[in-house]
Amino acid sequence: MEEWIVETKGLKKYYKLGDNTVKALDGVDFRVKEQEFVAIIGKSGSGKSTLIKLINGLLIPTSGTVLIDGMPPGIETKKIVSYLPEQTYLSPSMKVTDAITRRRKVGFIFQNYNLVPDLNIYENIVLPIELDGKRIDRVFVEELLDVLKLTEKREAFPGNLSGGQQQRVAIARAIASKPAIILADEPTGNLDT
Repeated sequence: MEEWIVETKGLKKYYKLGDNTVKALDGVDFRVKEQEFVAIIGKSGSGKSTLIKLINGLLIPTSGTVLIDGMPPGIETKKIVSYLPEQTYLSPSMKVTDAITRRRKVGFIFQNYNLVPDLNIYENIVLPIELDGKRIDRVFVEELLDVLKLTEKREAFPGNLSGGQQQRVAIARAIASKPAIILADEPTGNLDT
């Protein structure tokens, strides 16, 4: 049997807008192997960001299953569990374990950066590692700063950076913890060549 690092089964995300139901995703089956690079393309509003936010656990599906390395986020067994609708989330503690699982396995590059304004660039990059209580690979972080041309900005705060510089910080933050999976929502939209 094929092992997938990311897999969705019958993934649906519906939004209520007044009396209307918007079907952002309607039964998506999606698989990615380890070491595979996948780009999702489509028109604006076609569900690309919704899909990666569901994979990352930032959104809860209306129905369907998301598996990360064979497991639903937060579940410590290989058992396949379908998500319940948002109103019947399994338990308050599952939200915490979901966040921990995502932080450890998945690096996420947000379209709008999501940097902490009161932390400098270096602190923003290492924050997910510190939240896990792991040792920071300072050499690797310095290499990231160098490759992304952020070395001189390491003590700067996000509000003092251009949009492209903030995007590069978000990229460094996603890579710094050496996750198994990196999800990126338009990661080069604000970058020059």
